[in-house]
Amino acid sequence: MSAIFQPYTLKGVTLRNRIAVPPMCQYSAINGYTTDWHQTHYGSIARGGAGLVIVEATAVSPEGRITPGCTGLWEDGQVQGMAAVAQAIKAAGAVPGIQIGHAGRKASANRPWDGDDHIPSDQPDGWDTIAPSAIAFGSNLPKVPQAMTIADIQRVKADFVSAAKRALDAGFEWLELHFAHGYLAQSFFSREANQRTDEYGGDAAGRGRFLLETLRAVREVWPENLPLTARFGVIEFDGRDEQTLAESIELVRQFKASGLDMLNVSMGFSTQKADVPWGAGFLVPYAAQVAQQAAIPVATGWCIDDPKLANQAISDGSLELVMIGRAHLANPHYPLQIAQALGEEQPTAVLPEQYAYWLARYHGAATSTAQ
Repeated sequence: MSAIFQPYTLKGVTLRNRIAVPPMCQYSAINGYTTDWHQTHYGSIARGGAGLVIVEATAVSPEGRITPGCTGLWEDGQVQGMAAVAQAIKAAGAVPGIQIGHAGRKASANRPWDGDDHIPSDQPDGWDTIAPSAIAFGSNLPKVPQAMTIADIQRVKADFVSAAKRALDAGFEWLELHFAHGYLAQSFFSREANQRTDEYGGDAAGRGRFLLETLRAVREVWPENLPLTARFGVIEFDGRDEQTLAESIELVRQFKASGLDMLNVSMGFSTQKADVPWGAGFLVPYAAQVAQQAAIPVATGWCIDDPKLANQAISDGSLELVMIGRAHLANPHYPLQIAQALGEEQPTAVLPEQYAYWLARYHGAATSTAQ
């Protein structure tokens, strides 16, 4: 059996394989509440055979949404809809995960297909944003956020804790904290976004304080037998990569000591100065470095949509899980495509019988005809 199809156990949870579907925003919620779209979408992808399906970035407060269409877990009424999503994923054989976060200065934006730009606060769908410092991201997100007070920081940490409790009540078995992509937590760690002079700014220890305190607070309410993970941007590709990576790895060591079980390695997206070296599996070496130096299990995504590359990253020990997003949107049964590309003898094992017989039969007939 190929490495990518071997089961993986973290804490008390076992995945049927090493294929994970990362959070991908659907922008289809209403006031933070899920709709029929979410249950159908996530259930369909889970039936395709992935071991783990992580529900999209879910806001811990209304102000923390990226767009008005983002899901939320800031009130108890949102739990029921999320429970249906979690059950749909689990019924299809995958482990249900969810990512919770706060968008910070990138919040109050239009959906990508509606402009992907800031919605003015005086418009019905817009709101004021908050961040470590009153510094705008710029470009299509020009809104200047309000610098957070200590009271704001304590409130948002409490919001993360409350959202984690609701995620547990909804039946999710894998929790990911969104500490990446220029959103609130990443902004605290960013030199560009955080120019505070108090204990939440300054050196790497100060800039990492919000992330560590949030993690520790969530760890207190999230069960020890269930994985607590984070997606964190360890590098910005802004010309200060060596220093940023070193500071990130030291923070990840502290994450682990504070109870983090796995890191989903990503990039910062905190500055427009970044020059991202897009290419097949370009984050894998960085993830492997984090795993080695911080002694923590890692996963990563971004441009790992080649079956052989994905399998190699698992087999050589660079990753424990491979995050495959857009390929699952194009083909919810992408695990079958991986199996066929790797020459698995029983590729149908990743699919429900209602699909497996016909897809495997067609594939075999097509291969035979081609030969």
